[in-house]
Amino acid sequence: MTDDFARLVRLRDDLKAWALDHAFPIWWNVGADKVQGGFFEKIALDGTPVEAPRRARVQPRQIYSYAVAGLLGWDGPWKQALEHGLDFYLSKYRRPDGFMRTLVASDGSPLDDKVDLYDQAFGLFGLAMARSVLPERADLPALAVRLRQALYATLKHPTAGFEESNPRTLPLLSNPHMHLFEASLAWVETGVDPDGGWRAMADEIAQLALAKFIDPRSGGLREYYDGDWNPAPGVDGRIVEPGHQFEWAWLLLRWGKLAGRDDATAAALRMIAIGEGPGVDPKRGVAIFALLDDMSVHDDIARLWAQTEQIKAGVLAARITGDARWWGTAANGAEALLKYFDVPVKGLWRDKLRADGTFVDEAAPASSFYHIVCAILELDRAVEAGI
Repeated sequence: MTDDFARLVRLRDDLKAWALDHAFPIWWNVGADKVQGGFFEKIALDGTPVEAPRRARVQPRQIYSYAVAGLLGWDGPWKQALEHGLDFYLSKYRRPDGFMRTLVASDGSPLDDKVDLYDQAFGLFGLAMARSVLPERADLPALAVRLRQALYATLKHPTAGFEESNPRTLPLLSNPHMHLFEASLAWVETGVDPDGGWRAMADEIAQLALAKFIDPRSGGLREYYDGDWNPAPGVDGRIVEPGHQFEWAWLLLRWGKLAGRDDATAAALRMIAIGEGPGVDPKRGVAIFALLDDMSVHDDIARLWAQTEQIKAGVLAARITGDARWWGTAANGAEALLKYFDVPVKGLWRDKLRADGTFVDEAAPASSFYHIVCAILELDRAVEAGI
């Protein structure tokens, strides 16, 4: 056992205990709205829920989180929590055309009926995870396929990937594609893909990332594009987010293994090197929000979610390549993540760390929970496998 892996085992123990003993309980006991359904968007750092309109992207993340609670062995009502979120999501967000609306009020009444590509991706992802732990829910695969078909019928880009809206709005974005990639791989892993549609979606997005999203010179993956998948004009087209280098790398490592594509693995490892090189502030020991394509700092705020993605990328890189140095990458991400958990009420977190080492004073966002538990699950599987 290497020193980095031994360090990672200790960090896994700390993170898993935090989730099982504190986070899963508070986000169910306080974070779930037992009166109107669904989950609150935030919990204040004093442990009280924050009332606000509810975004479509948050409810599937909480569904995912409580599915993972079951996989991690939480002895609380993980299935009840999952079904609580699923019932609200499917009854309040579905549009007649199969898409999911973007925003509802606390009582579930529609506030914004538009279709956001990012929200559709999380809908597909949440349904995949729910199906993986609730095999009796035979309705979920059909709902997901209908949503996928709506995407292809309405938002398909003429060459590859998807538009942001119909009629077209610019810039086009890589980020929603990352989560569609994540969702399609999740559906492939459920084993419920009779027509091969989920694998086809995963393949198409992976090829688009390798051909267009990743800069062949720097190896960094950009965020914003014109209508032909060229970098958007101006500063937007130069933005490279370290957290997304880790997150895309984690996905491309999985797909590379699935598809037997060594080029995807090589691209992923190069992105991890960017994420943990210029993407990490050595003074704070955290991954920052954004670089430019010359690897200079563009935005030095450090979001919680980027630290979780470093864990996932490092763990999977070590497992797939057999190179022990990547355990250090994962351990560094885990140590960075724990900084955000230093709050008065255990199970909550900070979200934004400033350049001066102080945190923005704000409520804990539910949207971060999925990132955290996904990293803990990836870490736990590696430790339990002993590699």
